[in-house]
Amino acid sequence: MDNFYKEKVIDVQHWNDSLFSFKCSRNPGLRFENGQFVMMGLNIDDKPVIRAYSIASANYEEHLEFFSIKVPDGKLTSRLQNIKVDDEVIISKKPTGSILLHDLKPGKNLYLLSTGTGLAPFLSIIRDPDIYIKFDKIIMVHGVREKTDLAYRTYLEHDLHQHEYIGEYAKKQLIYYPTVTREEFKNKGRVTDLIKSERLFSDVGLLPFDPVSDRVMVCGSTQMLLDTVKLLDERNLSISPRIGYQGDYVIERAFVSK
Repeated sequence: MDNFYKEKVIDVQHWNDSLFSFKCSRNPGLRFENGQFVMMGLNIDDKPVIRAYSIASANYEEHLEFFSIKVPDGKLTSRLQNIKVDDEVIISKKPTGSILLHDLKPGKNLYLLSTGTGLAPFLSIIRDPDIYIKFDKIIMVHGVREKTDLAYRTYLEHDLHQHEYIGEYAKKQLIYYPTVTREEFKNKGRVTDLIKSERLFSDVGLLPFDPVSDRVMVCGSTQMLLDTVKLLDERNLSISPRIGYQGDYVIERAFVSK
């Protein structure tokens, strides 16, 4: 277990029957960039059972936060969803990931396209002061099936505006765009369909993707990532070829290879 920190759970939030999040302590030795992920899990029968989880908290916060689905028969999540305050989780000492702000070319608008728990890395990124310096507008798109799946909605619409560091910037520059596929809602449809129809852009008052001004980060299901990459390529946006190299958009390469 030399490669893992042991941390204590300090808060648990159940959003609905299929989604939950929790906060835990953070070892001072853990350093990460906003948008990265770690391997996180539990010791089960004296063996580590771990999965990749994006860090939802900002890199300057003293705790760590994670956002997860509940899988009844999942080897890890069937146990993880039942954690309580003071329970112990294990977290890898080496964060990694390719959803990185410095791997985007300079631009005017930044689109954060997510589905489901793919929202997690963007919760970290929108609390990064640098994002509000580098971009005029940040459009956070979160696609889900049902309205109760819109975890963090109240935080994104209201609470974030009271944040001590970036509240005033978020109020002026961040556009939160939730969309639902299976229920009536003010925004309805798949993220990719809203891009194709250009309704997303008209709703937020911006022009369709332009390689000169627009930058994109993408995190979601495998199919969503593949479909979105195709759309971005068709609109002449270029992907960051690898970590450390800039492009018009980035995806999490650990989960999907282009």
